[in-house]
Amino acid sequence: MQAAVGAAGIGVRNLGMSDDPFERHRSLLFTVAYEMLGAASDAEDVVQETWLRWADVDHTLVRDPRAYLVRIATRQALNRLRTLARRREEYVGEWLPEPLLTSPDVASDVELAESLSMAMLTVLETLGPAERAVFVLREVFDTPYDEIAEAVGKSPAAVRQIAHRAREHVGARRPRMPVSTTEQQEALNRFLAAVRHGDLQGLLDVLAPDVVVVADGGGVAAAARHPIEGASRVAAFLIGASRSAEFEVEAIWLNGSPAARIDIGGQVDTAVSVTVENGRITRIYAVRNPHKLTGLGGFAALTRS
Repeated sequence: MQAAVGAAGIGVRNLGMSDDPFERHRSLLFTVAYEMLGAASDAEDVVQETWLRWADVDHTLVRDPRAYLVRIATRQALNRLRTLARRREEYVGEWLPEPLLTSPDVASDVELAESLSMAMLTVLETLGPAERAVFVLREVFDTPYDEIAEAVGKSPAAVRQIAHRAREHVGARRPRMPVSTTEQQEALNRFLAAVRHGDLQGLLDVLAPDVVVVADGGGVAAAARHPIEGASRVAAFLIGASRSAEFEVEAIWLNGSPAARIDIGGQVDTAVSVTVENGRITRIYAVRNPHKLTGLGGFAALTRS
C-alpha cells in the first residue's frame, strides 16, 4: 500500500499498526531525510522514492527491513543533497531550514529536539554531504558504523574518521550550553510580549548584547539579505517591523522547541525560532519564504525509533 506523503500531513504515520515495514518506519524515514536535508518537501520526496524502491524488492530476502529502508533513504537523501548544494549557492539572501510544526511531546526526547533545532540544522548545513549523513546516522540515530558504511558507500574505518571530524566540526559551532525547555519558553514569552507591545526596553532586557537575527525571504518575501547583529540594532528592527502592519503573534512549537508564528491578515507570514543562553535570546531565525511555511499546516510525526 502506498504511503500518503504530502505537504498537508508531513511525515504523519498512518493510524493503527501495519504489517508493512515501510508503514511502520515511515516517520523514522522522514526524520532521517529531514535531518539530512533541512527541507520538509525534499524529505517527503525521499520517503516517496524509498517506497518506490521498497515496492520493487522481494521482502522475504530482507533480513532487517528497518536498516534496509534507512539505507535506501540515506542514499536518496545523499543524491538530493548534492543537487541542493548547487541550488542553495544561488539562493537569494540567507538560507534557513524549513520549520516543522511539532507537538510539545517531541521535546521529551532531548537529543532529538536538539538535533532538530534550527540552530543545529544550520550547523549541519556547513558539513559536506557524506559528513552530514554520517553525523546524523551516528549521533542522532545511533546507527552502527557498518550499517552507515553500507549506506554511504565507504568502509567502516573511513566512516569512523568522518564521524570524528564531523563531531569536532559540529561541536565547535553548536550552541555553547543546552538550556531547558522552561528557560526557552520563559525567554520567548518575554520576547513576544515586548514585540506585541512595542516595548523597546523589554526587548533590550531579553536580547543578549550580541544577538543576531537571520531572516530567510528567499527573494519572495521581504527579508534582510544579511544577518542583523547587536541588541540595539535588532530591537530597533523588530520594533519597526511590528509597527509596519497589523499582525498577530502566536506561541507554537517548531522543531521540538518553543517558537512563534506571525500572521498578517489572517495568513501565516513568518515562523520564528530562537536560541537562548543564560535567560537571554542570542539568535533569532525568521523564516518568511512562503514556500518554506507549508510545514505549519499540520503536526509532523518525528521519531528516532
